[in-house]
Amino acid sequence: MGGIETVEPPPIASFSSLLRGNRNYRYTWMGQVVSEIGDHFNNVAVFALALHITHSGLVVSGIMLARAVPAILAGPLAGVVLDRQDRKRVMIASDLVRAVLAAGFILTVNRPNPWLLYVLSGLLMFASPFFTSGRASILPTIASREELHTANSVTQTTQWSTLVVGTLLAGTAVMQFGYQWAFALNSFSFLFSAASISRLRSPAGSFRAPRTSLTEAEVVRPWHEYAEGLRYMRSTPLILGIAVISIGWASGGGAAQILFSLFGELVFHKGAAGIGQIWASAGVGLLAGGAFGHWFGKRASFRAYKRAIAICFVIHGGAYVIFSQMTHYWLALVFIAVSRAGVAVSSVLNMTQLLRTVPNEYRGRVFATNESLTWAVMMLSMTAAGVASQSVSPRTIGLWSGVLSSSTALAWGFLNLTGRLPEPRHEGVEPEEVEVHGEPTV
Repeated sequence: MGGIETVEPPPIASFSSLLRGNRNYRYTWMGQVVSEIGDHFNNVAVFALALHITHSGLVVSGIMLARAVPAILAGPLAGVVLDRQDRKRVMIASDLVRAVLAAGFILTVNRPNPWLLYVLSGLLMFASPFFTSGRASILPTIASREELHTANSVTQTTQWSTLVVGTLLAGTAVMQFGYQWAFALNSFSFLFSAASISRLRSPAGSFRAPRTSLTEAEVVRPWHEYAEGLRYMRSTPLILGIAVISIGWASGGGAAQILFSLFGELVFHKGAAGIGQIWASAGVGLLAGGAFGHWFGKRASFRAYKRAIAICFVIHGGAYVIFSQMTHYWLALVFIAVSRAGVAVSSVLNMTQLLRTVPNEYRGRVFATNESLTWAVMMLSMTAAGVASQSVSPRTIGLWSGVLSSSTALAWGFLNLTGRLPEPRHEGVEPEEVEVHGEPTV
């Protein structure tokens, strides 16, 4: 009791059978693979171009902030729009806008001033939550109850796989073919994603969340609608608890984005190869953790899930602390992989709970709010790490980053032990809306 369920769980679709048998999910997944690989082509090309033009790490930090701030600001608006409008159409519009913006980066290649990199990076990230939160919002609609956990696992594992593959391919492509081709491929990837999403079909005729008619006040004052979503999150302890630990993770996770480069270059003196190997090891850990999270999640009781989250954050933060103090390079790579595995397990388990729990009419606001909160805290963490790196060693910053992330387990454990994380009703799947198996007959 409280551990792994002894009763046989409902049948869970395998990865291959999900992609084979669920037409809607298959098209969503195809678009995800291509567009996310394209994203990494853009990331590598933009940061490499910025360094090539300015030879300044400060410009790289500036571009990171130029991406983070619009993503934070877009979150509330994206959440309201996704809960008002047809989510499929919003996602397609986001892809088309991003295709134009991604192509615009070609204009930055021969410019001596990086200002256009800031502008386009900010606009690109402003458009992103309309797609990423939309994809999370429609997942319970395009997957049956039995498929939902597997669909979530495949989506997140694919995201981590494209990180590894995309960055490796992008680095080679930029070196061989130049920045223009990387930006052009990123633009094409959004067009491919839009075409894939356009193939989604719903028996209800649209992917609009059911709701009462909007009043005039709600149309002109969407903040009231967003506040309604915040009230829902606050009234559901598990949803609020997941938001809190996402913030806790980001408090150290943002610093990690900068520390990977500092450890590869300044601590282990491995240069660009070291930075790539640290990121690749992190990717391997994410994939391993994602696979374990899928296996565990379909067997665990709700009590076991809550205990697992606390353990994951202890492992994540503790392994990151050891990584930051490790003097043997290859052992350091092992511990960064263990740290990321802990992140992956908790991510898969938490997202599955959100997908099963959040009612359709609140999904856009809940997922967009979580994304904005995470981005906001990551931005603060990145900024603090960047400032601290001028006077504090990367090992010290890494130690505190791991401690901050690990302390998240204390908050979660306290909420759990005091009975403040009861299991909510599963309202995330509406079976009558699911159209999954086979090709359409007409």
